[in-house]
Amino acid sequence: MLAALGFCTIGAFLLLTMTKRVSVLVALVLLPVLAALASGHADEIGPMALKGLTQVAPTGIMIAFAVLYFSLMIDAGLFEPLIRAILRAAQGDPVRIAVGTAVLTICVALDGDGASTFLITVSALLPVYRRLGMSRLVLAGIVCLGAGLMNLVPWGGPTARAAAALKLDTSDIITPLLPALGAGIVWVLFAAYLIGRRERRRLGELEPAERTEVPEPVGDGPGTPRVTAARHPALTVFNLVLTLTLLVLLVLETMPLPVLFVLAFIIALLVNHPRWEDQQALLEKHSKSVVLVTSMIFAAGVFTGILGGTGMIGEMAQAMVDVIPDALGGHLPVIVAVTSMPLSLVFTPDAYYFGILPVLAGTADAFGTDSAEIARAAVLGQMTTGFPLSPLTAATFILVGMTGVQLGEHQRFIFRWAFGTTLVMTAVALATGALPL
Repeated sequence: MLAALGFCTIGAFLLLTMTKRVSVLVALVLLPVLAALASGHADEIGPMALKGLTQVAPTGIMIAFAVLYFSLMIDAGLFEPLIRAILRAAQGDPVRIAVGTAVLTICVALDGDGASTFLITVSALLPVYRRLGMSRLVLAGIVCLGAGLMNLVPWGGPTARAAAALKLDTSDIITPLLPALGAGIVWVLFAAYLIGRRERRRLGELEPAERTEVPEPVGDGPGTPRVTAARHPALTVFNLVLTLTLLVLLVLETMPLPVLFVLAFIIALLVNHPRWEDQQALLEKHSKSVVLVTSMIFAAGVFTGILGGTGMIGEMAQAMVDVIPDALGGHLPVIVAVTSMPLSLVFTPDAYYFGILPVLAGTADAFGTDSAEIARAAVLGQMTTGFPLSPLTAATFILVGMTGVQLGEHQRFIFRWAFGTTLVMTAVALATGALPL
């Protein structure tokens, strides 16, 4: 009975959220409460929900301050010198511009927010692509690859969701995947090089009059480079040193990740905005983003806390174990890694991580596979390379809208390169032991 009720709860969650009958936040809280009432656990709802909230609290804190930190750095113009350097180094060569697009996207995407990444990179580079007559599909595709890859960072959507759904520390998921992430970066740069070479050949076959697509836009709006207020060079150097130091400490895990982000943000806030009024203005400007992401994390804690506490997840996992052949049980991480990217076109990230992943992890546990390995497998594809392609994520429409390409054309153009990212990273994860063979 518990297994059937659990599957019905997850099915209702998928149906209601994918048809947009209710918000994900409402479904994450309301459905498990109703399921607990139906299963006779009414008196345990409070303790189970509180336990789930307590377990995801560190992740929620880390996400909140990571968003604030990188939003501050973007506002401070930390990446503006990089943008100018890339444009100077490109010298009008489509190959250099393509690789530079990948480098810029990977750096800007450190904030883990696809929407801001698309706004910054496309605004900076679209005029260059237009001036040279380069295809906007190339711009959208390479930005898609870089942003999707860097969505793997601990404060990015997939990792945060996986950690919250399975009650893990983000370091348990990401630290073993660092070699795979490095391989993914190399692959994205290589893919950008190959795409750039193909674009160079295409442009070489055109007459000069055919190369310019449209006039460059005038004024503010998509396609217009961002204008950042002048900053003192010493402040930019400080921000760069602080960010690099933070990244090193995050990798070395010298302190818990939430503590590192809290300290880094406070230091950055005091140095960049010493006046109280400016500090308040920054917090108000980015409070919406913080509330949106952290409320989802805490609601996920209620969802998994109740489903786990009532025993539904365990019973669902056992039901799946009974139908999966023993020969395939040990290969679940690889199966999850390879299938998660195509599934990102079918399931929203919330539906996959909060609805599907806990059951997959429980099933794998029955075959002796650690839940952290399933989480790593999931983030290697699900939304890591799929989110800038999925019609189920709003950020995808920011990308295709700003570049002016059709979603179907964008998907056909870049899907094989994105899937290649998943395959390369999965292979390296297997070779380094992050995933079991």
